[in-house]
Amino acid sequence: MARRAAGAVLSFARLAGSHRVTEVSWEAPHSTLRLRRPVRGIVGLVISGTDVGEHGDAPFVELDEDLRAGPFDLFVDARASRGVTIDVSSEWSRWLSKHKGSLRSIHMLTASRFVQLTANFVRNFAELGELMRIYTEPAAFDAELETAIAKARR
Repeated sequence: MARRAAGAVLSFARLAGSHRVTEVSWEAPHSTLRLRRPVRGIVGLVISGTDVGEHGDAPFVELDEDLRAGPFDLFVDARASRGVTIDVSSEWSRWLSKHKGSLRSIHMLTASRFVQLTANFVRNFAELGELMRIYTEPAAFDAELETAIAKARR
């Protein structure tokens, strides 16, 4: 069972006529995480606020479900994120490093210099290299996501 801090709220949505969960959200006092699956093989994670670890390992447990379905492209939209703690960025680094062989690509949009530095730390610590692209322009990130979704639908 995923661990969560007291006060965190979990919600999810299913694809109509399917057992497939297409969106999961974790809400806590300092941040909200929203995991979206627009099509098979594309997973989006939207982060807002400051992730101080209130969501525990719940996002990793959920992403492990995606790994069981096969390789996927991960899009992390952190344009509304103010940052994460060192512990949280270290957890993401470990998870990404462990599973980088099952990820086709990682795309991360950052809005602040602090979040960009954190993303670079994660990419370097997890030894992701060219597997992870960091964006500072929302239009470029959004275009890449739209292209990936269109390609996955074909």
